[in-house]
Amino acid sequence: MKNFDIVIVGAGISGAVLAERYAAIGKNILMIEKRDHIAGNCFDFTDDNGILTSKYGAHLFHTNDEGVWEYVNRFSDWYCWQHRVIARVDDKTVPIPVNITTVNTLFKQNLKTETEMQNWLETNRIPFDKPANGEEAVLNKVGPVLYEKMFKHYTKKQWGKYPAELHASVLDRIPVRDSFDDRYFSDKHQALPKGGYTLLFENMLDHPNITVLLSTDYFEVEEQLGDYDKLFYTGPIDRFFQFKNKLQEKLEYRSINFVTEHLDQEYFQENSVVNYPGEEVDYTRIVEYKHFGNQRSDKTSIVKEYTVDEGEPYYPVPNDKNQEIYAKYKAEADKLTDVHFVGRLANYKYFNMDEAFRNALDLFSELEEKRGP
Repeated sequence: MKNFDIVIVGAGISGAVLAERYAAIGKNILMIEKRDHIAGNCFDFTDDNGILTSKYGAHLFHTNDEGVWEYVNRFSDWYCWQHRVIARVDDKTVPIPVNITTVNTLFKQNLKTETEMQNWLETNRIPFDKPANGEEAVLNKVGPVLYEKMFKHYTKKQWGKYPAELHASVLDRIPVRDSFDDRYFSDKHQALPKGGYTLLFENMLDHPNITVLLSTDYFEVEEQLGDYDKLFYTGPIDRFFQFKNKLQEKLEYRSINFVTEHLDQEYFQENSVVNYPGEEVDYTRIVEYKHFGNQRSDKTSIVKEYTVDEGEPYYPVPNDKNQEIYAKYKAEADKLTDVHFVGRLANYKYFNMDEAFRNALDLFSELEEKRGP
């Protein structure tokens, strides 16, 4: 195998950004990806019904970061998509995040103003100056009834733990609206790439200096790589060090089992994403991709999502035990020279899409500015 300047493990957001940036300054890049495709969890494709579908769950781009927005627009045209989510609660359908309509529907209220909603929340919430866990974070925002109906069991299905077993930050990031605004995000830029995310990544990696090696496990070819200046690793940090025989404690990651159904009907549900917070079903949500981009087909496809402990890791499980284990891996990582851990799995931190782009862009800038001319 010929020598490369930069070796990147993983072809998701972090890896693609670093490959594109280093190629742009004349470096030769080898990207190693164990899957048979680029784009990581953003990978999408056209299914048997002619519908552009994400293989690993819906990815909705949103950001207030103007630098990230400018960057992603170099590689794709985007169309505005104001994402909305609804939930089946009891025998009713309500918007998520919780807003005035949610409260009016579930509690037979007639709230009309932000002040009335604020007063309702203040009356029903259980205040905590500094929530110690996810349960206290939700109780502090919406109180016990909404916690029970919309957050407790959904969290258990999604994370394999009840909110009380998770850091407060996990549920504190969930917005609650004091208005009728039913958008899932409130960022300035909310959009989807025309032609899909896979095309976006193809454009990012379309450079003669970038070689992509698919269906290849880095740990199986590591000794064949020869010399390189820098290695960027975007996989689970514990797996890296387990192969180095330094640490053996396993970090917890959650995976998702995607169950697809192709249906001989025009639509299955009235919205792209419908959440199921209760205990009546095992899945967390149903995604009908046909709604994204207002796609046209006589048939439709739906995907039910079941979160599980085993399988491809998607996101870390933040609690005290895992943070203690991660700190040990981080200490080992800091000892390495010219080996950099980047992205959600390697940093054991939940990043939104724009945060993942920003994380990789900042790392590149930091390393190249430090390096100098």
